[in-house]
Amino acid sequence: MQAAPGSAGSRRLSRRLSPASHDNEGPMDCCTPKGYRWAFSERGAQSQARRYRRRGLDAVSSRLVRLLRERSLEGCSLLEVGGGVGAIQIELLKAGISSAVSIELTPIYEAAAAALLRESGFDDLVDRRVLDFAQAGGQVPPADIVVLNRVICCYPDMPTLAGAAADHARRILVMSFPKERWWTRFAVGIGNLALRIGRREFQMFLHPPERVLEVARQHGLITAVIDVGNFWQVVTLERAPAAAG
Repeated sequence: MQAAPGSAGSRRLSRRLSPASHDNEGPMDCCTPKGYRWAFSERGAQSQARRYRRRGLDAVSSRLVRLLRERSLEGCSLLEVGGGVGAIQIELLKAGISSAVSIELTPIYEAAAAALLRESGFDDLVDRRVLDFAQAGGQVPPADIVVLNRVICCYPDMPTLAGAAADHARRILVMSFPKERWWTRFAVGIGNLALRIGRREFQMFLHPPERVLEVARQHGLITAVIDVGNFWQVVTLERAPAAAG
């Protein structure tokens, strides 16, 4: 039987389908280490590595790297938060960056990433660390370029994460996250409903894009490029001249 509009049943269904967008919720309120290990498994990491060997970067990562390669990268340092198996790091090392630091929340990607680095010959140029960047960013040095590719939507406390990323970017911050449209809200809502039904300790977040950009601006960055796709948008921000060190 369908719930009447405005009824308690209708409101409960609406809440279940609504994408999460809680800026100040702590990471353990919704997404436990167990939940992250389920969402991002070692099997998934090996699958991503095989795909990169066969086909290169996925479409969103390719857009991100293309935007960066339009700038001078020679000798730049890179910090990537949530870089998975490190495919973007490898491609940017090929493009001329001098070194990279990779931050992951869990160690599940480390074996697959190490193998790719050995195969590419860049294993001495990438420092891989496992920590919660939003909470322990002080342990990580700043870099010329900071990348968060499809990371914002996996972390509940967006202001802390985006603010830490902006503070670490000496020149450029590049982020990709879902744009806010009815179909993205529906897709994320359905995904979160399935996760709750399956009792998974993980959920996705559709943080308002303008709010993400506003946090970056509050930390001294200005928006340079917004590359909008069907679902994902890739945003390049640069250090404002007055705030440049």
